[in-house]
Amino acid sequence: MKKIGTLNSTLSLVLAEMGHTDKLVIADAGLPIPEETERIDLALMKGVPGFLETLQTVLLELEVEEVFLAEEIQSASSSSSELCDQLKNVFKDVPMTFISHETFKQKLSTCRAVVRTGECTPYANIILCSGVNF
Repeated sequence: MKKIGTLNSTLSLVLAEMGHTDKLVIADAGLPIPEETERIDLALMKGVPGFLETLQTVLLELEVEEVFLAEEIQSASSSSSELCDQLKNVFKDVPMTFISHETFKQKLSTCRAVVRTGECTPYANIILCSGVNF
């Protein structure tokens, strides 16, 4: 058994295979995922696992050079805007690009995989663009 890092074998494999500019999505429970995009479904029940805890786990292993968020996260609800503020803190040294939710969904087919969480905060979705650590 692994001692550290991601225990989910599918997610662990995807993270190990990520190359420069590959994209990975951490998504809420309701994001529609295209059939052609790999789905890593971690959702157990409403809120479990949460978006932030899933993101924090992924960030232990993945170098990120840019992130994409739906612009609606900034104002959809108080919980969404709180999450946006937390993400700005997490990615303070990483470029953040805000795009419409419709454009966000169109980008999903170009992503390596979508990690579905149990999160139910509106627009709790992020595209992580893999960087290099050298």
